[in-house]
Amino acid sequence: MAHPELRAEVARRRTFAIISHPDAGKTTLTEKLLLYGGAIRQAGSVKARKAARHATSDWMEIEKQRGISVTSSAMQFDYNGFRINILDTPGHQDFSEDTYRTLVAADSAVMLIDNAKGVEEQTIKLFKVCRLRSIPIFTFINKMDRTGRDPFELMEDIESVLGIRSCPVNWPIGIHGDFKGVYHRDTRLIELYSGGDHGQGQVNVETVSIDDPDCPDKIGQSYYDKLIEDIELLDVAGDEFDMEKILAGQLTPMFFGSATNNFGVEPFLNRFLSYTKSPTPRVAEGVGPIDPDDEKFTGFIFKIQANMNPAHRDRLAFMRVCSGVFEKGMTVWHSSTNSKVKLAQPQTFMAQEHESVETAYPGDIIGLFDPGIFRLGDTICTGSPVRYSGIPLFAPEFFCRVSPEDSMKRKQFLKGINQLSQEGAIQTFKRPNIGREEMIAGVVGVLQMDVLEYRLKSEYGVDIIRENLPFRFVRWVVETPKPLEKLRLTSTTAIAEDRVGRPVLMFENEWSIRLAGENNEGLVLAETADRMTADEME
Repeated sequence: MAHPELRAEVARRRTFAIISHPDAGKTTLTEKLLLYGGAIRQAGSVKARKAARHATSDWMEIEKQRGISVTSSAMQFDYNGFRINILDTPGHQDFSEDTYRTLVAADSAVMLIDNAKGVEEQTIKLFKVCRLRSIPIFTFINKMDRTGRDPFELMEDIESVLGIRSCPVNWPIGIHGDFKGVYHRDTRLIELYSGGDHGQGQVNVETVSIDDPDCPDKIGQSYYDKLIEDIELLDVAGDEFDMEKILAGQLTPMFFGSATNNFGVEPFLNRFLSYTKSPTPRVAEGVGPIDPDDEKFTGFIFKIQANMNPAHRDRLAFMRVCSGVFEKGMTVWHSSTNSKVKLAQPQTFMAQEHESVETAYPGDIIGLFDPGIFRLGDTICTGSPVRYSGIPLFAPEFFCRVSPEDSMKRKQFLKGINQLSQEGAIQTFKRPNIGREEMIAGVVGVLQMDVLEYRLKSEYGVDIIRENLPFRFVRWVVETPKPLEKLRLTSTTAIAEDRVGRPVLMFENEWSIRLAGENNEGLVLAETADRMTADEME
């Protein structure tokens, strides 16, 4: 039987990730949620680079220079009795693998869509990862203060491209740059939009009931008539609000607003918190689901971030608490080393602002000081050992041969490459017949190579030489009918090994992959691979 305090703490927690295509306004929305949560007093425009005001969740220097989020960060704040953990993820497609991993630690996702662009390529990839995990998805249609697409078109777009039905919780009035506000279907109230530069503070809301005789005058007769027509169509042809389908990830509630102007952010946050569930059970290998209310402490590592503060060569492991109560200084079993470790210096986050944490509960994301022992996917727990399913490696799509410019710095180069590989920032491969000196870095997006070069120089003092390789696909060899060198492969296909010595094939195109399967009966290849623990690597 769970302790009442543990049950109460679990019930008030919400842990979610925000996913979107680049430039849909994700960092802005994150910042505005923090504003309403009282975590920050004033929102600094993410675009105001000259004033050196950067979004609260972006900390790496390269992020500030380029105006993009490179790493996933976690932020925690309280709002209306809830303890909220936001996992802010890179929107840029070149860092999508970091987002895939982060989604493993989330209980639900907020999908942000630009109202003028609809569903975009990166949104599709991230959405698929959410669907694989059957996590609830909530849609926020952003930038309503600008000219956008017809909301019925956007609903159709979500269904045809993503294959999920949608149910608008509110409805926009004026979509051609003449935005008047939104109609809340559950309260029958219209929230009036007033433009102006109120993006830095909370908005004073003016509402009018759709049943009020003055309503047509308030929003304009033509807008009122169009709204009545739209509502009738929604009521007749739209999907009904169904909580069971929403929580199963089969129906997405839709909200409309403007994160830049703070419009629609608070109503969205209030409804989102009432619809979403508290932390859910996680499945452990050979044990089954472990309930968050279980008093045995368990958690897993889903991200490792080194050198967040260049002044201190720090390395943090991000852990999701899954069950029981985490306490500072506790001794736990660690899956990678199969030994007991003491968890010192735990922290919670507000981007670069770290606060020491004494206790944490299921759903919380905390940072653990890492002396170099943690790996992605590690489980830590008290009592008898359990292991949560690992976080998979995703196949890179861009490859470079990398080497230090100064051969005297090879030791620092290898240390940096190894550390970045452990973090999951890159993957490394070697071709056995080329010689031990060759190091191939593989990344999901080409911009990750720039980050690799930047971090090796700034954190390890190593300049590198990069030589692009023609490969576009890597596949792990699960089963092979004969030794790899005897397989019938195209002349451009290379045999290699990943960081832990597992055989892989590197291909230049999809045609070569297909041919490998056709010419070698019994050859089984995989697009993802399980991360291996330290003892397995040895």
